[in-house]
Amino acid sequence: MIIQANNYPIVIGENSLTEFNFLDYSQIAILVDENTKRDCLPIFLGANPQLNHALIIEIKSGEENKDISTCSFIWEQLTKTNFDRNSLLINLGGGVIGDMGGFAASTYKRGIDFIQIPTTLLAMVDASVGGKLGIDFKDLKNQIGLFNNPKAVLIYPNFLKTLPENQLKSGFAEVLKHALIADVDLWEKLKEIPFKDLNWEEIIETSIQIKNSIVKDDPFEHGDRKKLNFGHTFGHAIESYYLEKGTPILHGEGVFMGIILETEISHLSENDKNEIKNYILSNFALPYTPKKYNLHKFLINDKKNKNSKINFSLLKSIGNCSIDNLFYSDEL
Repeated sequence: MIIQANNYPIVIGENSLTEFNFLDYSQIAILVDENTKRDCLPIFLGANPQLNHALIIEIKSGEENKDISTCSFIWEQLTKTNFDRNSLLINLGGGVIGDMGGFAASTYKRGIDFIQIPTTLLAMVDASVGGKLGIDFKDLKNQIGLFNNPKAVLIYPNFLKTLPENQLKSGFAEVLKHALIADVDLWEKLKEIPFKDLNWEEIIETSIQIKNSIVKDDPFEHGDRKKLNFGHTFGHAIESYYLEKGTPILHGEGVFMGIILETEISHLSENDKNEIKNYILSNFALPYTPKKYNLHKFLINDKKNKNSKINFSLLKSIGNCSIDNLFYSDEL
């Protein structure tokens, strides 16, 4: 299955790992963390034995390592091995690897090519699609970054078998978000099918189709792409709260809590609000949700803010999202 994004293919399926021509590059590096090096790199190299001599750059996993010092380490490895502008960086991992690897590639020598090979559900359905790249700065999520597209996204669904359940459920937050903002039929399906019985290749394809259709029409987030921020204004603030405490949570956990909080201020019926909240709380174990006053200092630094107001994308109905809903922090 190939989904055509703005100027790159998204390849989904068992043969996806071999659907890229690596011969055009002078040098190739593969960015991994300790988990993807152990669980995913042997599979990828087994499918592409011509890459057995590629430079392997290993970084530590976790959101707390998505920062400028880790980027500096990546740039140092590329520099030490004399990577030129005709080189390629392969990002083999979850959202942290994809966001940071893409950012590092896009800024090394003013930019080298990169491809995304997402290994988590979160990265497959969201982080690897759409060209958003970046790192965290001063405990603020994705504060430094840019838009730049990969040469390709290769999605191998069997990588999901390497994930612990909490990572799989974390990624599902983005699937739920896509259903709530754009596809009421997907929402009805998710409610009916137990989590353990979901067809992941089908879910991944549907979710990517939703995101890709939005991103293709608004690649730089001037309009409808803002819908994809639903659940993320409060969600990123909650992640930043836990980062500052030194106890980082998973991105999807923050998004689930963000969806609940942003559903509360959406223009929905009480029945719909309760249905969304109860669906999340009955299916997913979440950390403590901070009090809103503990999130204000993070909310006022959100990069989407406008005229000193906090900018939310909120639901008008399930499957229908509105953008640019502005609140002062004391209104929340």
